[in-house]
Amino acid sequence: MEKKQFAVLGLGNFGYSVAKEMQKEDCEVIAVDHIAERVQAIADDVSYAMRADIGDQEVMRTLGARNLDGVVIAVAENMEASIMATLACVELGVPNIVAKANNEIHAKILEKIGVKKQNIVYPEKEMGKRVAAKMVNEYVTDLWELSDDYQIIGIDVPRAWVGKSLEDLDLRKVHDLNVVCVVKGEDVDVNPDPKKVLEEDSKLTIIGANDSLNKLKRKNQ
Repeated sequence: MEKKQFAVLGLGNFGYSVAKEMQKEDCEVIAVDHIAERVQAIADDVSYAMRADIGDQEVMRTLGARNLDGVVIAVAENMEASIMATLACVELGVPNIVAKANNEIHAKILEKIGVKKQNIVYPEKEMGKRVAAKMVNEYVTDLWELSDDYQIIGIDVPRAWVGKSLEDLDLRKVHDLNVVCVVKGEDVDVNPDPKKVLEEDSKLTIIGANDSLNKLKRKNQ
C-alpha cells in the first residue's frame, strides 16, 4: 500500500506540529516555508523540506500538488499568501485542503474560493477556548467543538457526583447530555455501566448542545 503524501505550507508552531505528526503516521510529508531557519529545524523530521514562497502559484505546481492526497495551509498571518496558496491548490484540484484562518473574514474568503467550512481551522481560537474553559471550570480537562451548536468536553468527576451512578445522575434527562466514556487511570470504558458508582479521580467524556454544557459548567463552578 502506497504511503499518503501531504504538503504543509507554513512552519510556524501549528504547521510544524502538523507536519511532524503526519510524518509519524507513516505519511510522506513535504514541509514548506519561506524562512530558512524553520525549514532547517524540521528537515530531519519530514520526507522533504524546502524553502519557498507559498504565495507563488508556480511553487504549487513544482510541488506536484495535484498528485498529493492533501495540503495543509498553515500560514494565516500573511493573508495574501494564504489565499494565493489556497487558490492554487483549488485550481490544481488538490482533493483535501485544510487551511488555517486568522479571523472570520479570512475564513469566509477561504470558503468562497473552495475550502470546505469544516476544513477551516482556528488553532489559537480553539486553544483559547480550551484554556478559558479550564481556568473558569477547574474540573474541565478538555474541550472539542463539533459544530457551532455541539461540543464534547472532558471533565474530572465533580465531588458532588462521587459515589453516585450515571443512573442516579440521569444526565440525559436532567441536563440533556450523554456520557460517552468513563476513564479511571488506564481503564477506559466506552460503554459505561449506568449502575456503576463513579469514583474519585475518574474522568468523564460528555457530548451535548453548547447551551446544556454551559449550564452544567455554571452549576459546577
